[in-house]
Amino acid sequence: MIESLNGVATLPASDPAALLRNQAGRQVLLHVKPKSGTPRDVIVTPMKAQEAASLRYDDWEYARRRRVEEQGKGAIGYVHLRAMGGDNYAEWARDYYPVFRRQGLILDVRHNRGGNIDSWILGKLLRKAWFYWQDRVGDPTWNMQFAFRGHMVVLTDQWTASDGEAFAEGFKRLGLGKVIGTRTWGGEIWLSGSNVLVDKGVATAAEFGVYGPEGAWLIEGHGVEPDIVVDNLPKATFDGKDEQLDAAIRHLQVLLREEPVKDLPPPAFPRKAVE
Repeated sequence: MIESLNGVATLPASDPAALLRNQAGRQVLLHVKPKSGTPRDVIVTPMKAQEAASLRYDDWEYARRRRVEEQGKGAIGYVHLRAMGGDNYAEWARDYYPVFRRQGLILDVRHNRGGNIDSWILGKLLRKAWFYWQDRVGDPTWNMQFAFRGHMVVLTDQWTASDGEAFAEGFKRLGLGKVIGTRTWGGEIWLSGSNVLVDKGVATAAEFGVYGPEGAWLIEGHGVEPDIVVDNLPKATFDGKDEQLDAAIRHLQVLLREEPVKDLPPPAFPRKAVE
């Protein structure tokens, strides 16, 4: 229990968090009373709320990856993209390349804030191996480097937005696999900062909509419908469950049993000896 912050008692305070206002990055003196033991003073350095939120998000993402590793028994990879911007190229490289040889892959774009790299990622996922390199020793590799040969799914939720939605819609339309989760946010009309006013302000307005080859407008105002609807209910989420992720793992495990992804062994090396 924290009894005081910088000498100010926490019990009478309307909100103890208010005592930490403007204290991020500075040393703060706490007087704490543990459940057992002697009360003591502790010096801590609070972080900004945004930094704390980022750490919690890192922990959530890491926990998803561990869950996939444990339940998938090493056969399924996991890639989460927070957004579709410049920094997310690095996320893709960090998380995809270590698992591109797996038999199954979960692409998680829940909470994705959008950006503009959907076609770049879809282009990577569309690659198909059509010949193999075999060294004298070791496992074969394939051309169309880092092409994924296994089964894939995409996870979405109501917070999947903008270019995250374009990615999910493209994944479905290109036949790469199923989308699992809930209907996405529904915001696909793009804006720009080109509408500059005489006072140097900017008035944003809807500018770029998207439509499909069938002649229908896509995503805006409705979102992307998942192929398999699975919701994460609040109480279950609070208890640490993630039914959407579990459903994706189960779906891939069924596919792997019905359509196993087998390695293609090399043929016998040719004999070139002179008779």
